[in-house]
Amino acid sequence: MRHARARSRPRRSGAGLTRRVLILGAGGFIGAQVAAAFDRAGWAVRAAARRPAASARRAPGFDWVALDFADAQADWAGALAGVDAVVNCVGALQDGAEDSLTAAHVDGPRRMIAALQAAGVRRLVHLSAVGADDAAGTDYARSKAETERMIAASGLDWVILRPSLVIGRGAFGGTGLIRALASFPFVIPMVGGDQVFRPIFAEDLAGAVVAAVDAPPGVTADLGGPQAVTQSDLLQKYRAWLGLPPAPVLRLPLAVARPALAVGDVLGHLGWPSPLRTTSLQQMNHDVAGRDEPWPAALGAPPRGFDAVLRQVPASVQDVHHARLWFVRPLAIATLSLFWIATGIITLRWGWNASVATLQAGGFGALSPWIAGGGAVVDLLLGMAILKRSWTARAAVGMALVSVGYLIAGTFSLPQLWFDPLGPWLKVLPGVVLALYVAATEARR
Repeated sequence: MRHARARSRPRRSGAGLTRRVLILGAGGFIGAQVAAAFDRAGWAVRAAARRPAASARRAPGFDWVALDFADAQADWAGALAGVDAVVNCVGALQDGAEDSLTAAHVDGPRRMIAALQAAGVRRLVHLSAVGADDAAGTDYARSKAETERMIAASGLDWVILRPSLVIGRGAFGGTGLIRALASFPFVIPMVGGDQVFRPIFAEDLAGAVVAAVDAPPGVTADLGGPQAVTQSDLLQKYRAWLGLPPAPVLRLPLAVARPALAVGDVLGHLGWPSPLRTTSLQQMNHDVAGRDEPWPAALGAPPRGFDAVLRQVPASVQDVHHARLWFVRPLAIATLSLFWIATGIITLRWGWNASVATLQAGGFGALSPWIAGGGAVVDLLLGMAILKRSWTARAAVGMALVSVGYLIAGTFSLPQLWFDPLGPWLKVLPGVVLALYVAATEARR
């Protein structure tokens, strides 16, 4: 734990008045827990997110504001009005279509610091991460370290907390991947396995953040749980927690993992961020446990150990479903995309004459070429649209509706195909269900 020069404690509101905190990144996995903890502690919560609409529906009691670290014109003055303290939970793992390390860890925090100084809000609690130092060799760690240096030199009353692996009732990002690997059929695949974690329960971390607002300023602390576990132990314990039978550990060589990580990097740039990226492995191999130091007394009771959390937070059937479907959903999206693109190409290329002949047999006459060509183009567009992150759910619904339309038209024009041995109409139904599954599982948080 590192200490800087002590400064005055944050101001309190007048007697009987509620203090107000601004949570930056309140729509995220950790930010949502922090906002809930401040609410339980009696604070008025102003919650900030890039796109707060969905988060505001989940927690309508908070004062939600739109605030994007990448926006140089963001209304910091409005967000900070009447605020006694600020907690920054904004972060990004790697550059991608929707994420920028420079915006999240350098430019955004610089504007945040200037805004706090201008508004006279002195208390800042910043959520960083263990391994946030230049020695890690990743842009993630270097930019995180730059954030810490800017905050330390800001003249504000700051506290920097660097949690280890954060686990929670729900799963997102890295914890979602961990549960998915733990529930893998027959084996538990992993790269390495000897990396050491000190998991900290999200609710325990959130309680420490609330306490940090009134802790002595100028402190940087690594926060990990009291129980150190290897990656191998972590996955096996999670598998048992999910109620699944034991499975052998399959240690994959780095040469096997690299292609999957490279695909994850590409998908991140296409708008599909995941923890399955090169930065995750580099950070995991550098440091995910943090310094083994005593829990700062100013942050309240020490957190629970990993085994205690698993005992006290039993798994539900929803946890099992989420873990087992973690890899299935992207496979379903890829399958739908390939199927619809392939049908479009085949219709326009090798199957053109057969498609036109089938439509003519169904009574569409001179319109047959136009219907075949138009249907092929629709298939191609939907197959490509489902790959764009912001269009996936709508494209999946479109696939289901178009498929039902095909079936209705086919039933009237060629009803005999329902009884064809190859089942051309019957085989459409599984595709409709798969598309509805993709649309129904769109939520990310």
